[in-house]
Amino acid sequence: MASAAGFGSSKSSEPCPCLSGMNYESCCEPLHRGRQWAITAEQLMRSRYSAFALAEVDYLIATHPDSLTPLLLRRKELRKNCREVRWLGLKIKAVEAGGVEDLEGTVTFEATFGAGGQRNVMTETSLFQRRDGSLKKNWLYIKPL
Repeated sequence: MASAAGFGSSKSSEPCPCLSGMNYESCCEPLHRGRQWAITAEQLMRSRYSAFALAEVDYLIATHPDSLTPLLLRRKELRKNCREVRWLGLKIKAVEAGGVEDLEGTVTFEATFGAGGQRNVMTETSLFQRRDGSLKKNWLYIKPL
């Protein structure tokens, strides 16, 4: 299983942490840098996984609306998570809708990570929706189901 680069290191020519088989430069980096939007729910899910692996905190905040948690606290919690967790692998289990012509979709995934000296696996089905309900808008992570 491929390892993510870890906190603070991103090398464009290295394999993308989302395990798409592409290098970071042509996979998730354009999304993280705002040069491109995710065109499917799965692409956004993969890019968020890579953002966790590479500590792209601004991208994580931009792609997950949370009006209840103050921005400074969200940023602090995400930075802490990125320092303490090493993302080791991603496996997409199922995708329902969330395509180019959809307004909503779900992605079921399995993420392997290390934290506190332990190897763990997180399985989640996540809901994604288009920003403002428009096909011309970027996808957002809404919540786990």
